[in-house]
Amino acid sequence: MAYDRELAERIREHLAGESGVSERAMFGGLAFLVDGAMAVAASGQGGLLARVDPAEAPALLSSPGVTRMVMRGREMRGWLRVDAAALDADADLAAWVARGARYARSQPPK
Repeated sequence: MAYDRELAERIREHLAGESGVSERAMFGGLAFLVDGAMAVAASGQGGLLARVDPAEAPALLSSPGVTRMVMRGREMRGWLRVDAAALDADADLAAWVARGARYARSQPPK
């Protein structure tokens, strides 16, 4: 499955004012990096992948449509998958994009 191009464009719009943003094809989708660290991605499996502070992940899992990201049968610490239906409201997408960008900026620049 190809990533959702409309979702990618919505993410792009939310990151338009940020410095150090780049895009890269990753995980079968389109990843958005901030200062070289991945923040969020329009997933090739649908929905959004968000990189978050691992300490915040357990609380965020109670949000609608949010699950842990699993790659090759292994849960990825600090990565969450957000279903497309949970991103219909622009404010919801904005919150996830901001959360991912904030965490990416907390990492050493690459």
